[in-house]
Amino acid sequence: MTSLPLALSLYKTPSSHCLLTIPTTPSLSLSSYLLSLSRALFPQDLANSEEILEESKNKRVVLALYEALSARDVDTVHKLLASDLEWWFHGPPSHQFMMRLLTGSSTSSFNFVPQSVAAFGSTVLVEGCDHSRSISWVHAWTVADGIITQVREYFNTSLAVTRFANNNTSESESESDFSSASASASASASSLHCPFLWESSVSDRVGISVPGLVLAI
Repeated sequence: MTSLPLALSLYKTPSSHCLLTIPTTPSLSLSSYLLSLSRALFPQDLANSEEILEESKNKRVVLALYEALSARDVDTVHKLLASDLEWWFHGPPSHQFMMRLLTGSSTSSFNFVPQSVAAFGSTVLVEGCDHSRSISWVHAWTVADGIITQVREYFNTSLAVTRFANNNTSESESESDFSSASASASASASSLHCPFLWESSVSDRVGISVPGLVLAI
C-alpha cells in the first residue's frame, strides 16, 4: 500500500488493477480533492496545464492594457500597471510614444494595435506595425500576479527570442545578450543549440535598416 496526499490509498488487487479509496473528510470539497488527486497522479501534466493557464492570463492582462490605452481609460491603465513600472527603450527618441502616452507628457496620436501576441512564462511579447508611418514595434511585457511590472520597447527592430540552456548565466550577461546586435547574439545562441522560440515579422514597407536583437529569456 502506498500512502498519497489527502489520505488517498492505492490497493493492489490480484488482477493488477488499482482501487481508489476516497476520503470522506467533511471539510474537504470535491473540487479540492480532485485537484489534489490530479497533482498526485499526474504532476507533470498538471504543471504544464497550470503554466499554459498562467500564460493565457498574462496575455489577457496585456491585451486589456492595449484596449485601455486605445480608449484612453486612465483608471484601468493604473490598475494594470505597477506604480514603479520599469521601462526600457530601444529606438529613435522621437518614437517614445508609449512613454509619452503613459506619463501624459504630450498628446500622442500614435495607436498601438497588436498584430501578434506570444507568451513565455511571465513574459508577453507583442508586435505591431504602423504602415502609414513606416514604423514596426515590439513590446516585451513582464506580468506578475496580474500586474505589469516591466516593459521593454523596440522600434524598427527585428526581435528574436530564445531560451538559453545555461541557467547560471549572470544577470549582467543576460542584459548584454539582450542588447547586442544579432550577428554576435545569434552566433551565441547557435553555439548553445538553442533555437529561436519566436521571431518578429517585419513588414517590407517599414524601412531599409532594421537591426536585429536577441532577447534571452
